[in-house]
Amino acid sequence: MENPSSVRSSTVLRWTLALAILVYPSVAQAQWHATVGAQSHDQGRQALAFLPNEIWIHAGDDITWTVDADEIHTVTFLIAGQNRAPFTSGCAAFPPGVPPVFTPSGVSFTGSTCVSTPPLAKGQTFKVVFPDAGNFKLTCLVHENMTGTVHVLPLSVTLPHYQNFYDQQAEDQRKDLLSDTDPHGGHDHDDGVSAAFGHTGVTVGIGEIVATGGGQQSVSVMRFFSHETIIHVGQTVEWTNNDPVTPHTITFGVEPADPMPPAGTFTVDTDGALHFTINSSATNVHSGFIVAAAHERIGVPTSGVGHTRVRVTFTKAGTYPYICALHDTLGMKGTVVVLP
Repeated sequence: MENPSSVRSSTVLRWTLALAILVYPSVAQAQWHATVGAQSHDQGRQALAFLPNEIWIHAGDDITWTVDADEIHTVTFLIAGQNRAPFTSGCAAFPPGVPPVFTPSGVSFTGSTCVSTPPLAKGQTFKVVFPDAGNFKLTCLVHENMTGTVHVLPLSVTLPHYQNFYDQQAEDQRKDLLSDTDPHGGHDHDDGVSAAFGHTGVTVGIGEIVATGGGQQSVSVMRFFSHETIIHVGQTVEWTNNDPVTPHTITFGVEPADPMPPAGTFTVDTDGALHFTINSSATNVHSGFIVAAAHERIGVPTSGVGHTRVRVTFTKAGTYPYICALHDTLGMKGTVVVLP
């Protein structure tokens, strides 16, 4: 006959295990997943966004971000009041001058120490653990208007959503950004500025900024409109960046090691546009970054007008290929055909 005390002990053990199984999911560390960036099939349309860009989790949970675009991004959490450094510096002090500081995947973030990846490409992942409750801003150091928020709640607070909700939200935001079909300029500028000055105009990318309650997102079409421009000897082509945040370059010939400043011989027209002359297929021309001025903010100094336009005059017939040195790997290339 079975010992009654053994039966009681066995019953207690079974109930203890059952209770542990029931309780465990509510206290165990949850692993969440999100996406960084998205792109069209031809890579020309880039969603510069965390998808989704707002997540609620519990203290102790972690989030893994996976890059889903060929455009580079960072996953960065700066501390309050920290000056934003270039993406090549990560968490290093700004202005630069010290070695870059990047963080290994799996690190914990509490809001007291910066966490940042180096530039990440398609397929790369980065995990952050959030041990303490708080509300934390997520930033991409490559793209100024790419932000998000992670809300870390105490274990006693019920989460508003599950992973399947965030997966669907990410897909909806991705479709909304990549399907945007606002019209863009074609061979000539819509406002007729180029025609007024006797120039043939090329639009350099277009873009749009949108926002959610968690931060900002943008979409950029990284193409030249049009990709082939036909002119005659002595004529000038004018490129204008119509993207509100994304920089581009106009680069003929050899790419400089530093793409930010202009390279080659140029003058500055009275309206501030850089003006180059190409005399042969061996001439190297690099515009440097052409980009809209920074957005205005209350309580901070106003920004300048920005450098959004560059002109090139061609004095010899031929075919002249050019690229955006930042986005040529995404297919941002063009050609100027100069007829006699």
